[in-house]
Amino acid sequence: MVGATAPSRDGRDVIFDRIPPHDDDAEMAVLGGMLMSKDAIGEVSQMIDVTDFYQPKHQTIYEAIISLFSQSQPVDAVLVANQLLKDGDLEKVGGADYLHSLINAVPTAANATYYAEIVHQRAILRNVIAAGTKIAQLGYSAEGSQAEDVVNLAQSEVYEMSVGKVRQDYTAIGPVVHDALDQLDKLQNGEVERGVPTGFRDIDDLTQGLQPGQMIVVAGRPAMGKSTLGIDFARAAALHHHMTSIVFSLEMSKVELAQRIISAETNIPLVALRRADDITPERWNTLNQFWGKLEDAPLFIDDSPNMSLMEIRAKCRRLKQTNDLKLVVIDYLQLMSSGKQVESRQQEVSEFSRALKLLAKELEVPVVALSQLNRGPEMRNDKKPQLSDLRESGSIEQDADVVFLVHRPDFYDKEDRPGEADIIMAKHRNGPTETFHLAFLGATSKFKDMPQDYNANQGV
Repeated sequence: MVGATAPSRDGRDVIFDRIPPHDDDAEMAVLGGMLMSKDAIGEVSQMIDVTDFYQPKHQTIYEAIISLFSQSQPVDAVLVANQLLKDGDLEKVGGADYLHSLINAVPTAANATYYAEIVHQRAILRNVIAAGTKIAQLGYSAEGSQAEDVVNLAQSEVYEMSVGKVRQDYTAIGPVVHDALDQLDKLQNGEVERGVPTGFRDIDDLTQGLQPGQMIVVAGRPAMGKSTLGIDFARAAALHHHMTSIVFSLEMSKVELAQRIISAETNIPLVALRRADDITPERWNTLNQFWGKLEDAPLFIDDSPNMSLMEIRAKCRRLKQTNDLKLVVIDYLQLMSSGKQVESRQQEVSEFSRALKLLAKELEVPVVALSQLNRGPEMRNDKKPQLSDLRESGSIEQDADVVFLVHRPDFYDKEDRPGEADIIMAKHRNGPTETFHLAFLGATSKFKDMPQDYNANQGV
């Protein structure tokens, strides 16, 4: 067969024993263009990374050029040679003569970006080969019961490759602290956007929005309003701030969720949306206006039955690539299925919890996981939930960065603060905890901020 690779005597495919794809001439042309023009450095540095170069000496020269450029120093063959000499790398790259030969290899710096694209494409091909090799090794070494784990690792490898991420084992504390201070400075100057807004004034003030990489747990007893709060977060992000969000609903159908969103946004009672006689011409007009606003909203809903963790991860990765996903809401944790045998339900929920935290970090988005509480609150006199009430797993409490517990006093006593809700922030990894007082509008399926002076009137 033409183009097929011959297997070795022990039956292994030898395709990965070839020299990896690279283009030395393109690498030399890129570096030559950068040595000739500062503009070329700025454009090329946005297109490729040091690891895109195949030859180690080209990586070293590229790093020296970028080092000078980032310090606002002039860049030419002599200055780069001096920088390499200081770092003890000049002889390793072939001396000053090699730097001059790079300039002589290109007639003009104008084509540097063209050559950079060639270098980048070769690097992608090398990453494909590396990922394929690793996936093949995983497949050969795995036991039958680990097949789903191998598929997830394979997807993760391909995702990282496609977004161009380079894994790094460790980083010195100096640059990390510098980045943290730089972020704080930009935050103070209003140059950095806050996290994903929840739509609630006091919660956003304390948290600065839901932060990328965080796992946020919203927990409550059945019918307390945890699904409503999760949907409120998604509405605020997608409909009011145009941030791509997805809701995985393992409890309600797409139509039920849509009715709740319509009711919350239009203030038409939820019960009216389920009875044709209650939709007046005025309400139809309101619904049509809402549809016009909603048509292009980046809110996605998935109500697939028996959804597994692997499916959720795959869909989130795809949305991150295609629509720049900003928020994930899962309703709710205890309804998820692993599709494999486990020792106990507690162990299974623990695996879900850890995997969702890792997903949040991998995709750099906040993941809001709704969870049920056990009967602990109902055994107490004040009925207030606590962190220890999280059902089926202490690992949810450990993995979560933020935990909100939903409590409505009038659920137990209709005369006790009717229409009010306490959103108890029982855990906040990066700051203080607090109890937020919101209005619960059950008829239109949403929570709402209390007036600004509510706490003062309550004597808080």
